[in-house]
Amino acid sequence: MSEEVKFQSLNLQISPFIQDYSIELQRDIYAYLSQLDDIHRKAYGIAYEHLGTSFNIARSNGFKSWKNKQSSN
Repeated sequence: MSEEVKFQSLNLQISPFIQDYSIELQRDIYAYLSQLDDIHRKAYGIAYEHLGTSFNIARSNGFKSWKNKQSSN
């Protein structure tokens, strides 16, 4: 049975390529996106809109910084 992260509940545009990531990375991305405040959600939306399919949340500076902070705790 395949697990699925419910990204649609975030009301953000999500790349269809995210389904190719491991379930662990999907969970991390979901956790990161769900904690964004309004300003950062808007910035994410602009980045996604401007970069389209070349936008990779897992390679973004914001996600990397958040991930490092999570690892430190």
